[in-house]
Amino acid sequence: MQTEKIYTDLFVQNRQMVDDGSCQVLNSQRQQALEALEQYGLPVHQEEYLHTDVSQWFQPDWGLNIQRHKIQADSVRIQHGTLPEGVVVETLEKASAQNPALVEKYYNRLADMKRPGIAAINAMFCQDGVFIYVPKNTVVEQPVQLVSLLQSPVSMMVNRRILVVLEQGASLSLVMTDHSGAQNPMLATQVTEVFVGAGATLRLYEMEETGVQNLRAAETFVLQQADSNVQMGCFTLTNGKTRNSTFVTLAEPGANLQLDGAVVTDRNQHVDNFTSVDHKAGNCTSSELYKYVLDDESTGNFYGKVLVRPDSQHTASAQTNRNICVSKKARMWTQPQLEIYADDVKCSHGATVGQLDEQALFYMRQRGIPYVEARMLLMQAFLNEVTDRVQVELLRERLHLLVEKRLRGELNQCQNCGACK
Repeated sequence: MQTEKIYTDLFVQNRQMVDDGSCQVLNSQRQQALEALEQYGLPVHQEEYLHTDVSQWFQPDWGLNIQRHKIQADSVRIQHGTLPEGVVVETLEKASAQNPALVEKYYNRLADMKRPGIAAINAMFCQDGVFIYVPKNTVVEQPVQLVSLLQSPVSMMVNRRILVVLEQGASLSLVMTDHSGAQNPMLATQVTEVFVGAGATLRLYEMEETGVQNLRAAETFVLQQADSNVQMGCFTLTNGKTRNSTFVTLAEPGANLQLDGAVVTDRNQHVDNFTSVDHKAGNCTSSELYKYVLDDESTGNFYGKVLVRPDSQHTASAQTNRNICVSKKARMWTQPQLEIYADDVKCSHGATVGQLDEQALFYMRQRGIPYVEARMLLMQAFLNEVTDRVQVELLRERLHLLVEKRLRGELNQCQNCGACK
């Protein structure tokens, strides 16, 4: 618990400064977070973190911008159209000042701090975040995009918080992207809480394009009510080391979940995706598809867990993880799990780890396609099964382009990404 003590001591010594730079709703949860971190700590040797020692990421002497000094960064804000009446897209600080009862009703209600993870340390130090609220039966036609840019003159730890609430019958497409302009190592923790009301529809996509010096530890908690529909896609194209944890509870009958992910790694990059789907009610469906392409000495991990509770009859669940190790030194660990306590269900899971199809490569080369191009086309076709499931057309087209550029090595040439250094 030595690492945890560094952060608990730091928080206790600077608590007034942390509170002064934030708002009452966030401040009201800090004591609970402190006690949770002291009791449960960061994950060490847990099975769910067997191949990703997140606790080591917190050992360096990271800088923390507790006083919230402005950091010089190039930024562009583009806004097309206007939001429907009643829709809120605002900082947590401003939203809690305008409607404290609404933010307080949902903030930190889903995040599980009673387990080893980053939810507690995030709640201790986060001083602001983003609040998105869509009222009853309101449809947001245009996708909302949140862009996170990591940029600092020194090594920094940043703690981000995102709260999304869709009331009954609401609809929203949300795209969240991570970018880095920092030449210094950066550690980003992110906790996202998502409430999806009865009959509501949410399409939530995350894309990471950072650098080899970056560490990302993210936890997403989703609660679905009756007849709600959620599609989530997580795409890691460039990074250093990443741990994404997704917890979804299908709390009422008729909820439907589609959970997708695509990963491309090379060099010494590492990506770990953990998913937990809790079928708490009957007549719900869930579908998962995660695909990895790993090259050089990169590593990946997928740990997927589906829980079907005793009264959750007529559950349908399918979980698939497919992986290609392009080089002999790349490594992939996969552990899909089903835990079923109901008898009238249709559940399946499967995982494969293999290499590129040599016969397909031979066939393409016989038709004049160079080896490097044929190899890239096969990898792109492999990942297209995931990107094709994206329901936002512009994002789907963008992902097809970015995946191709990534497989060609062109994303590594972006200005300030640091991936080539």
